[in-house]
Amino acid sequence: MNIQPIHTEADLERAFVRMEALWGAEDGTPEADELEVLSILIEKYEDAHYPIGPSDPIEAIKFRMEQQGLTQRDLEPYIGSSGRVSEVLNRKRKLSLRMIKRLHDGLHIPYESLMAESAA
Repeated sequence: MNIQPIHTEADLERAFVRMEALWGAEDGTPEADELEVLSILIEKYEDAHYPIGPSDPIEAIKFRMEQQGLTQRDLEPYIGSSGRVSEVLNRKRKLSLRMIKRLHDGLHIPYESLMAESAA
């Protein structure tokens, strides 16, 4: 096992090539250990160089709607009247703290997604 830190894009590419060669290694083997260490190094490099911020609140709501097959009418208990739901989804009205709490409690959308700066 000859593992080195990942400092550059070239290092990252080499790590991916090696990782691909090791893919499917049997647990308990040196190859599986190397694969695990490489995945940790790659994740650390990507987290530092390609951070992913919290999602847009409206996109988070729409994603949950798609996941659960919900309609705008299904959001009324969390947001309010059909007009209010439409305003929120069309970015004409911001989410209130009460709406955020209800969406989190009822649909299990993470607070950090619901409270992120909306691209309005």
